[in-house]
Amino acid sequence: MTSNKTSLKDAPRSLPLFPLNSILCPKGVLPLRIFEQRYLHMVSACMKEGHGFVVVTIKEGNEVGGKARFFDTGTYAEIIDFQSLPGGLLGISVNGIEKVNIADAFQGDDGLYRGQIRSCDTEQAAQLPTEYQELAHLLREIERHSSQPVKDVDIDYADAREVGWRLVERLPLANPDKQYLLTITDPLYRLEQLRYLIHVLAE
Repeated sequence: MTSNKTSLKDAPRSLPLFPLNSILCPKGVLPLRIFEQRYLHMVSACMKEGHGFVVVTIKEGNEVGGKARFFDTGTYAEIIDFQSLPGGLLGISVNGIEKVNIADAFQGDDGLYRGQIRSCDTEQAAQLPTEYQELAHLLREIERHSSQPVKDVDIDYADAREVGWRLVERLPLANPDKQYLLTITDPLYRLEQLRYLIHVLAE
């Protein structure tokens, strides 16, 4: 396994963006299969220059080719593992470092999006209250029964931030709902909103 171990403060202020129909939260691990030339070049540049990229969730458009509109808050991620896959694909795993705001995003001639980034306010650690223990239990059940468990994720089930972030990633919520939950800065309020959305899903 390899890691850039690069903090955001050391990264260039202008960073590549990776629009996806999924979401990555801080301390999350996301496996990706890379085949488009623009992203193969991006990964190569990130590894060479020692910085990561920003995972952003798509608002309109597609992951592959063409143009996409995406939300202006994403997660700065570092590459922690990579391997060659059959068919000329590149498999990488990225680790979410911190939430960032994106401004002045543009698509270059190579098809790669870039943007000016700045750190969001850091969420304060919070112990998981007793009233939200059922959410931790739900997350444990999701992890236990997942057909494709995410490697290298060691979840602290007593940390309200981590329980919320992992549920945002795992639950089958619409992208706008996931994005809203990502932008919340109070981990306990995120859990409350998650509980409401889970009740909506169950109805």
